[in-house]
Amino acid sequence: MTATPMNEPIMDLVAAKERGFTLDDCPVRDVLDKLSGKWATLLLFELHIGPKRFGVLRRSVPDISQRMLTQTLRTLERDGFISRTVKPTKPPSVEYALTDMGASFMPLIAEIVAWADQNHEQIRLMRRTFDAVE
Repeated sequence: MTATPMNEPIMDLVAAKERGFTLDDCPVRDVLDKLSGKWATLLLFELHIGPKRFGVLRRSVPDISQRMLTQTLRTLERDGFISRTVKPTKPPSVEYALTDMGASFMPLIAEIVAWADQNHEQIRLMRRTFDAVE
């Protein structure tokens, strides 16, 4: 297989596995483990629009619990995708915003969204076909 920009990282991973690299060391697995959850991508999209306070984020993603919102925001902040700024107001307010790294991730997510939109009906059809056989 000839390496192209699209498959070169995959070929590098295959070569690394042959040298004893384990999935425990995989940077892709480490990063996607945190970003592939139900809420992280939705929150990144909300913050891509602009900085938001906690309450605004909670209303923007109505199905998320306060606990899950807090946990997801902390994970995104810990990994450097978002920043948290405490504003010196009475009472203090907290604002969340994308970092440069978070903003650099958005075009990749946009590609995944476009792919999902383009293929969603086919995936749903395949699921129905599979489930009918079960």
